[in-house]
Amino acid sequence: MGNTPSALQIRLAEKIVSLVRMESWQTGHHLTEDALSDILVTSRTPVRGALIYLAEADFLERRPQKGFYVKNPEINPFEEKNDISAADENDIYQKIALDRLRHTLPDTVSMSELVRRYNISRARMLHVLTRIASEGWAERRSGNGWAFQTLIDNVDAYKENYLFRATLEPAFMRSEDFYPDDLILLRLKEKQEFVKNEGYKFLSSIEFFQIDAEFHETLATMTGNRFFIRALKRANQLRRLMEYGLPPDRKFIQRVCLEHIAVINALLNKNIKAGATLLKNHITKGMIFKSHSLMSIAKEK
Repeated sequence: MGNTPSALQIRLAEKIVSLVRMESWQTGHHLTEDALSDILVTSRTPVRGALIYLAEADFLERRPQKGFYVKNPEINPFEEKNDISAADENDIYQKIALDRLRHTLPDTVSMSELVRRYNISRARMLHVLTRIASEGWAERRSGNGWAFQTLIDNVDAYKENYLFRATLEPAFMRSEDFYPDDLILLRLKEKQEFVKNEGYKFLSSIEFFQIDAEFHETLATMTGNRFFIRALKRANQLRRLMEYGLPPDRKFIQRVCLEHIAVINALLNKNIKAGATLLKNHITKGMIFKSHSLMSIAKEK
């Protein structure tokens, strides 16, 4: 870029990388400054800087007079960078989630304590905490401290969340208000097939969680029932902390996608009853697998 990228440009670059992966945009996909500015709710100038940054990292290709195109969506464009990138903030975010899972981080803590514990600047830590607060599992206290919310921070609560979803999601699918939308289902299927075939190799835990939640929440929208939708969004928000603490299991991600595709195919074939049964089995198997993984991690000190 000639000049060192700003913190804003680096954060936007990280968001663009996640967007490319979660939307399964493949090599040759055209990225425009205008579209990204709308999606990221920012002006074109920092977006352009972020795109240049990613082009220099070989994640994107810059074509003269044509713009930017996806080049290597599987690489980590933040590796071997001297600057502290948004990827580092993701690392701190996941460390905080893991420490909460292990109960080694107290319910209330000062900014100074967090800065010392994670060896990060106050400005960077504030970015991380602001993100955590926006996701509903921490809040700023009056004064200088932060309080973590008691959500799903143990394995028993996590299992209860899954059992709730295993009841709720098949029920809304069987309701008389559920109308599968073939066009939306085909888009979901395309994304799941991309993750199964390619994305599983490089998606982070955070990125895969968002793709997984999108699948389930999109099915919920096909009921048109705002209470179903809100209940599922809240359940997903609550399990986020536990999911982020899990390292990505590549084979498990592939299996999840295969199960998602099976549900989609049943709905495309107008077999809603089969789709509901497949969905319930999928959620139950996920609970068993992840509960075992979480118990192992929680025991580590």
